[in-house]
Amino acid sequence: MRKKIIAGNWKMNKSADEARTLALALRRAIGEMKHPEVVICPPFTAMGEVAAVLKGSRLRLGAQNMHQADSGAYTGEISARMLLTIGCTEVILGHSERRSLFSETDQAVNAKAKKALAAGLTPIVCVGETLAQRESGAMEKVIEQQIHGSLDSLSEADLKRTVIAYEPVWAIGTGKVATPDQAEEVHRHIRRLLSDMHGGNAAAEVTILYGGSVKADNAAGLFEMENIDGALVGGASLVADEFAAIVKAMT
Repeated sequence: MRKKIIAGNWKMNKSADEARTLALALRRAIGEMKHPEVVICPPFTAMGEVAAVLKGSRLRLGAQNMHQADSGAYTGEISARMLLTIGCTEVILGHSERRSLFSETDQAVNAKAKKALAAGLTPIVCVGETLAQRESGAMEKVIEQQIHGSLDSLSEADLKRTVIAYEPVWAIGTGKVATPDQAEEVHRHIRRLLSDMHGGNAAAEVTILYGGSVKADNAAGLFEMENIDGALVGGASLVADEFAAIVKAMT
């Protein structure tokens, strides 16, 4: 049975004090729920505060990015080992904002994913098409290129430890959301691509999340789809009641 996961990507929001307050509210609201698994991804400056709040709960700590090197002259970067020492278990890689604003390539995402897996972190690898790519009929090709490039040379065992997040770029932070049927279509496509890479049994075990303006009022419909195993939540993860309602929609 595939893991069901709700991950909250706080992006560049919340001071350390604000993050602690939000993490406390989330722990009170959903900290004892057994299903689904919940991952909180605050900014780096707040990870210590959030880690302390989550300790002893079922909520896990995730990061929004990492560098593929173990250490060195990489000003402003964070390594897998640094994330592990603070209690991090997951890391988001290849988010569309990283790809578009910071020119991250599939090859860079692939290097990071391999390093995360080698270190014992679970990579949440993001893929997704722009509105222009969808409207031109290039969606399947774009997703195929991102999946093959970002997961290149991963073993079957590593693939099973990897989480995929499908985030249509046109739905991130826009208030637009793919319909459940639109999201399911792409999730099925991704699972077919994974099957081509490592066989149907491996593909069937990979958790695939949907991301893109997920809110309490649309989460349940998405979660009813066969191939949607959870959500990577952006803006709604910054509001405790809203994020808790999304989590509860999958229980």
